[in-house]
Amino acid sequence: MLRKEGEGKTISRRVISPRSRWEIILNILRVISEEERESKGKIKVKKTRIMQKAHLDWKNFQKHFNFLLEHGFVGEIIDPEEGMSYELTEKGRDVMRKLRDVERILR
Repeated sequence: MLRKEGEGKTISRRVISPRSRWEIILNILRVISEEERESKGKIKVKKTRIMQKAHLDWKNFQKHFNFLLEHGFVGEIIDPEEGMSYELTEKGRDVMRKLRDVERILR
């Protein structure tokens, strides 16, 4: 806790450690998986929603999301009426399981 000089108020500052690349990738994969599960195939998973739920700014989101697309972990769904949406591929589900295992080991 920190105290501002001249004030009786206590200010708390929470230090947030930066996430590693694999933690960000795992988080994006989890968000897509959760959105798919919650929607039961009715709602398309959009980039903006993924970005917001993964707590990323647009630049960092694009960098990591493009990596996932380019390597086949995430697939595109093109719907003329709904626009572009995204889903986890089997490869994406597999890497998510492996990253969860790594997370368990490191914690």
